[in-house]
Amino acid sequence: MGISMFVGVVLQIFVLVANSEILHRKALKQDNIIRDDLPSQGVQLLEDDTHVVISNGIVSIRLTVPGGSVTNITYKGSDNLLFPENNEADRGHWDVVWNNTAHADQTDNFVGTSYKVIMQNENQTEISFTRTWTLNSTEAPLNVDKRYVMLKDSPGFYTYVVLERLPGWPVFYIQEGRVLFKLNENMFQYMAVSDSRQRFMPKVKDRENGKVLDYKEAVLLTNATNPAFNGEVDDKYLYTCDNKDIKVHGWVGSNPSLGFWMITPSNEFRTGGPLKQDLTTHLGPTVLHYFTSTHYSGEVLAIKFKTEEYWKKVIGPVYIYLNSNDSANADPSILWIDAKQRMQKEEASWPYEFPLSDDFVKSNQRGALSGQLLVRDWFVNKQAVPGASAYVGLAPPGKVGSWQFENKGYQFWTKTNKDGSFSIKNVIPGNYSLFAYVPGFIGDYKHASDITITPGSNIQATNVVFDAPRNGPTLWEIGIPDRSAAEFFIPNTDSRFKIHQYKKPVERFRQYGLWERYEKLYPRKDLVFTIGSSNYSKDWFFSQVTRNVGGKFVGTTWQIFFNVKNVEKTGNYTLQLALASAHFAELQVRFNDRNSPPQFTTGTIGMDNALARHGIRGVYHYYSVPVPGSRLFVGRNTLFLTQPLTTRRSSQKLCMIISV
Repeated sequence: MGISMFVGVVLQIFVLVANSEILHRKALKQDNIIRDDLPSQGVQLLEDDTHVVISNGIVSIRLTVPGGSVTNITYKGSDNLLFPENNEADRGHWDVVWNNTAHADQTDNFVGTSYKVIMQNENQTEISFTRTWTLNSTEAPLNVDKRYVMLKDSPGFYTYVVLERLPGWPVFYIQEGRVLFKLNENMFQYMAVSDSRQRFMPKVKDRENGKVLDYKEAVLLTNATNPAFNGEVDDKYLYTCDNKDIKVHGWVGSNPSLGFWMITPSNEFRTGGPLKQDLTTHLGPTVLHYFTSTHYSGEVLAIKFKTEEYWKKVIGPVYIYLNSNDSANADPSILWIDAKQRMQKEEASWPYEFPLSDDFVKSNQRGALSGQLLVRDWFVNKQAVPGASAYVGLAPPGKVGSWQFENKGYQFWTKTNKDGSFSIKNVIPGNYSLFAYVPGFIGDYKHASDITITPGSNIQATNVVFDAPRNGPTLWEIGIPDRSAAEFFIPNTDSRFKIHQYKKPVERFRQYGLWERYEKLYPRKDLVFTIGSSNYSKDWFFSQVTRNVGGKFVGTTWQIFFNVKNVEKTGNYTLQLALASAHFAELQVRFNDRNSPPQFTTGTIGMDNALARHGIRGVYHYYSVPVPGSRLFVGRNTLFLTQPLTTRRSSQKLCMIISV
């Protein structure tokens, strides 16, 4: 009797569990909006032939099977946070924009062909969506392994992707790579990408009812749902950030007050180094993580694969963090502050221990490098001084400054202390060059020898001394050597365009149409700058652009007047020229004869398009131009800077030094 009762209890429990699972599977097929209907204790997984749901009682996400697109995200019983009117493959996904060099760009959403549960228990669930490339495929020649991870009691989820290319596959280029989520516009209205750039946003239909300006991304709002937005320009490039600053960004909704945040705990898998700029968010509302793009750099940062090249890289994990505020009419910036605190927690946990891909390198498999950066500039100080607040990084081996063009490997950067000391931790094993750049000093640093990081290593770098480029005493300089043109004169925008008033001041260069202001300020004559009396913050336009004359663009020539008391006719002078950005530009240099052949020309350089994208920097160019003393006069001299091309622009900083 006791045995039969025991068996009956076991069978009854089994039937209840089975029926519960059947009910959930039925809900997967019939209900496009997933609520918190999954068990609340621990991480749970439910699946059927077309979808899988993972939930921890706080957050629930639903994905297509075997494609791996995120179709639904809920938080604490909310409606779907993603835009339900988009098809299921276009709500949340990884993708690349690519081409085979002979055809137009196309987008590959990394649609999986195989689905697998890597781990499932109450503490962690990790699922994988893979795709193996074949010769007859029309997709980007990559093997793809997309992963989604949910942890117990975590108010969010993680995602990462492993990309692989095998030798013998076709030549192709990657122009952009990202993960994105398109949120429900009816729920999310407030955007935050930094402490200063936070605002309530217009709607998609406001763009549709507006006027497209010089390029499709920029739309003048003329009939906005909120009339206060009329006159503003909506442009996704207004919300870009440097890689070093893209740590957390997202949107906040009301009723309920709920935040959706993209947290990037490490920049090691991003391309182009810490100063590379990229998109964060835009209308839709859309939340983005870009791991590679040609934005603010051009084709030099397209990832270009040769036929016999092997490549494999882990992108992420990144963390999708959700939070809420129960107070009615709560200030949305409160959730931003909380998201920043969570970001710091995620940073402190990097590299994560939970990812189960063998390709993700854990902390005990990594190494470290430390040292002290010194700067030697004999004209400023007799002895080398600490390189304070400098950026020091390990990147794949290359020439001086090559880190800003590097796009296939990993980079690891840090900022020095006041004494120039630095520590770069959690470096993936490999061979690297040690690079640095020091605000206040022109040029780049590269350590004399490359460095090999091995698992568990803690290397002490020696003789890390940056000899600032100099051939003699400085006669004069314009600007601050900081790889930015922000200190120069930046005008007000055209009165046709209203500037959004943020709670905190926003950088002046984040305005639409500034390239048109030069010809308004200099309608007939070009800029003239006099050393000793002119002020670069007021008298030096931040970008040398061309002028529109009767519908035709013409080149511009700027003049710099400077005095030399004593000229060493047999000596050598040097013009140091640093470009913060260039876009199909050519800069010609002449001394004292405007009509002579140029003493120096950069040739056609740059595809940054930074000015049109409201940026203050792009790819950095540095030139050291020798100037024979025979070219100079005692007394007043004139330096001519000519931008001869017809639709181009550049931003430059100059320093004149002498060596005798």
